[in-house]
Parts: sequence; structure tokens; C-alpha cells
Amino acid sequence: MYNCPMERAYIERLLDVPERSFFLFGPRGVGKTTWLRKMFPGTPFFDLLDSSVYLELSTNPGNLEAMGGDAPEHSWIVIDEIQKIPGLLDEVHRLMETRKWRFALSGSSARKLRRRGTNLLGGRALTRRLDAFSFRELGRDFDMEFSLMWGLLPWVQLDRGNAPDILNSYVHTYIKEEIREEGVVRRLHPFLRFLNVAGQLNGQIVNGQNISREAAVPRSSVDVYFSILVDTLLGYFLPAYRPGVKVREQAHPKFYWFDPGVARAAAGLLFDPVDRVWRSTALETMVYHELRVYNHTRNRNRPIFYYRTGGGVEIDFVVETKKRQHGSPASVVCLEVKAAERWDRRWERAMRSLAGREGIRVERMIGIYGGRRYYRFDGVDVMPVEEFLECLYRGEVF
Repeated sequence: MYNCPMERAYIERLLDVPERSFFLFGPRGVGKTTWLRKMFPGTPFFDLLDSSVYLELSTNPGNLEAMGGDAPEHSWIVIDEIQKIPGLLDEVHRLMETRKWRFALSGSSARKLRRRGTNLLGGRALTRRLDAFSFRELGRDFDMEFSLMWGLLPWVQLDRGNAPDILNSYVHTYIKEEIREEGVVRRLHPFLRFLNVAGQLNGQIVNGQNISREAAVPRSSVDVYFSILVDTLLGYFLPAYRPGVKVREQAHPKFYWFDPGVARAAAGLLFDPVDRVWRSTALETMVYHELRVYNHTRNRNRPIFYYRTGGGVEIDFVVETKKRQHGSPASVVCLEVKAAERWDRRWERAMRSLAGREGIRVERMIGIYGGRRYYRFDGVDVMPVEEFLECLYRGEVF
């Protein structure tokens, strides 16, 4: 069913080039290098995965100026995988000041840069993120069923017939390489056991003690391992929304992998059929991915949460569109995600409950489901997944 690769050799990304120097962070394999080469043709390009370039600049960072040649002021210089030589940022800083060059600096982790005491250029460079393909970028090539099962990594989407093998290699090769480079895991096998458990717990509330027991690793290691996944942009903590202190509300975060296919690979489920619960979580993961991409590329920068009371009433995503101030309540958009083909009105209860609270203004309540019809139930818009994503990128959600 998925044996044919997509027709397009290059997918236009939503990310625009800033006018000033910037860091471009993103997980491995999401197309950072491809995007940089597309956006900066003919620009001095230093790939630190190239052993000769790495050796020269790690030994003699000062050679960067000579390698940039006689580029005039405001010219762009690209350094790919900057985290491999954190000390090179001192030279980048100097050249930004003396030569007025602009730098595009890509990497899959800021952990090494921070650990070396680097200040990420002290605010002189913006931060941008590139993620896996989005619904809007894929356009006519978007296949929801395939994307739920195998994810949105460019390698996977461009070679759909080999999706299981690509994802298997991604977890067992690229993630291992990334972790080794981070240099904070002395023994790889305990981390791999944790990785498997974390894959199975995608989209669930994090309970460190339970994860420690399931993965047979020390409780203290669980926090370190999660921090590695977050720092390498392989996953995100979704914090709990706490609109007030009078109601006992869930405070522990959820953890979502950046891609449903990578989560499936980490869980060891690539070669097994997935059940209904897994498919539902994959849809949540995909919706969260699209919310992040839209939020960043459209410069909305709105915080995203989930909401759950002590009684177990839950809303999958709460987007805070306006912070609470002394004279006005907070404003939010509530999103409930269900993979089912038929909408159950009971799924609206949590959103309606939050809308009835004092001190908070619910701007919209949206149900996202696997069916084909649009419904409007007394203030709740219920949309098929792709219709919701169209509305999102038209700016109609937040």
C-alpha cells in the first residue's frame, strides 16, 4: 500500500530565514542540512560531520575567518552541527563583531553548548527550530493513515516502502550516536531499556518511580535520561495547566515523542500491528506536532498544556492565548483529540467544565476525531482531523 515514494524531490518548508544570525535546532534526520543548502546556495558552508573540516576547525578555530575568505559585511556563513565544536562559538562571536558576518548555525542539541559554558552568543543570534514534515508542508502528499503508523520524518515520507527499516535504523543507529555524543551516559544498555519503556509511555503522564521499576534503572537516571531526550529534541514534556489553586489538579507533565513513528520504533512495535489505544496516542502525538510547528513558524509562541483534575477529567491540549492579568482572566483554546470515527458527546464534558470556571475564558472548544463530518454542538466544533489542520494553518484556531 505504501510502496511508492512521493513524487517531489524537495518539500518546501514553512520556516523562513531570519534577517540576523540564528541557531537552527532540530532532531537528527528532519532536514536541517537540506534546508540550509537550499536557502543558502553559494554560501560558505562548513559541515562539521566532514572529518577534514572538523579536524581543522577543532584544532585551529581561528582559521574560520580565513576559510570565509573575503566575504563582505552581512554575508551569510553556515556551520552545520555546531555542537560538535562548542568552542567555535567564540570565534563566531568575534567575526559577528569584527566582520559583521551573519551565521546560520545548526545542531541537534544545545546540551553540549550549554555544558561548555557557552552563552549561545548572548542573545546575538535568534533560535529557530525545524521539525519533521507537517501537514501543510506535505500538502497533497499528506497521508494521515500512513503518518499515524510511520510518522513524518523526511526519510520515511520520501521512501514509504521502507518505513519500518528506516525507523528501526533511526532508533538503533542515529539515536545511539546522538547519545554517545552527548557523553552523559556511561552505559548504553540501561538507557536502551529506558528508551523502550519511554516509547511505550508516549503521551502518558510521567511517573518516574514506575518508569524506574519497568526499565530496571535507578530513579535518578530516569530524570537524566528524559533530559537527554528533551535536549536532543526527541521529545517534549507537556506541562499540566493549573488555572487555579482551589481545585486539586494534576501537576505531573506528560511526555510526547516528537514523531509517532519514532515513538513506535522506540517502543519496539515496528513489526507488530498497533492497537486502538496506540493509534489514538499516535493521533495525539501528530496533533501536538502540528500545534508546535504552527506555533513556531507563525511566531505565535503560545504555551500549550494538558488539563486534568484530581477526578480524572482531562483535556488533551489547552492553548493559552492570553495570560491572566490582575484586571482580566486568562484566555484558552481547548482541544480534545479522539481517533474514533464517531464522536461521543461525553468527550465534551471536560472542556465544558473548564469553560464553566470563574477566572478563565474559553475562546473555543474543538473536538478532533477520525470521522468525516463536521458538527457544531452548542459551542463545541467537532472536526475531522484534516479539516482541523486546515483551520489551524489558516490561523482560525489561535
